Amino acid sequence: MTVESAICSRSGSKTNFRAVAELATRQHGVVTRAQLLELEVGYRGVDHWIARRLLHPLHRGVYALGHRKVTREGVWMAAVLAGGPGAVLSHRSAGALWGIRRSSSAATDVTAPQLRRRAGIQSHRAVLPADEVTVENGIPVTNPARTLFDLAAVITSQQLRHALNEAEIRRLASPLPLDALIARHPRRKGIQALTRALEQQRQTGETITKSAFEQAFLDFIAEHDLPRPRMNEPLGPYEPDAVWPEAGLVVELDSYGIHTTREAFESDRARDRALQASGYRVVRITWRQLTANPEALAAELHKCLIAGPRPR
Repeated sequence: MTVESAICSRSGSKTNFRAVAELATRQHGVVTRAQLLELEVGYRGVDHWIARRLLHPLHRGVYALGHRKVTREGVWMAAVLAGGPGAVLSHRSAGALWGIRRSSSAATDVTAPQLRRRAGIQSHRAVLPADEVTVENGIPVTNPARTLFDLAAVITSQQLRHALNEAEIRRLASPLPLDALIARHPRRKGIQALTRALEQQRQTGETITKSAFEQAFLDFIAEHDLPRPRMNEPLGPYEPDAVWPEAGLVVELDSYGIHTTREAFESDRARDRALQASGYRVVRITWRQLTANPEALAAELHKCLIAGPRPR
């Protein structure tokens, strides 16, 4: 007997099951008792589903639908739902969700306005402003800047530098830059470690001026015998950093993403799409990519140049 038929034999209606199943699908296989009651399953219905092992308790009032095995995302979502109104994934768990840090912790980090102690959940109490949280893959979570801010208080300096580097590689952005977040919370634990890590990145050129970045890029072009591009010349309504019109190639020189606002991030991507729709290939290059492995970068650009424009 399937889960659906088992439920329907009790409830007499497929409507409730389908609504619950759709909700659980959106929430990585987990639901809450409050949500089940809103879907008119009823108190006795919820208890019956638990007795029939159609609902498997994960936390108080939070269940896996159909089977106990849930994905990592399901574990995270269950912890957030158990955290109550305003709860979000945070700290190490948020770092794992964003792909900037692996977490071997058995507990899931959750930040919420009210502290709820649950087995398997590391609770943090805070009321987070709207520009410090977001939803990623259906899971409420601290945005990348706030995640790095929180990680600074719970991981080593070396681990923090690695997380910052991963955030740059993934070009993660938030509604407010990380520097602004530090200014907003100057007394929080980990601020000194985070400030030092950012300063170390500045010393390696993460915040190099645009003119210096462009000159370094031109020196790189000359050193690797690549055709010289046109720099900062109008291309329709845009002004790319570098363009090879005959090859249909545009290069944008990216500064450190976590210092970039979400508005600027979205604007850059909209411009990329418009240029690509016009037949151009758009390549974004960071300072670290330019300086860490220039030979590989030169080979990639050479392939792009000889490939020619994309068909329109």
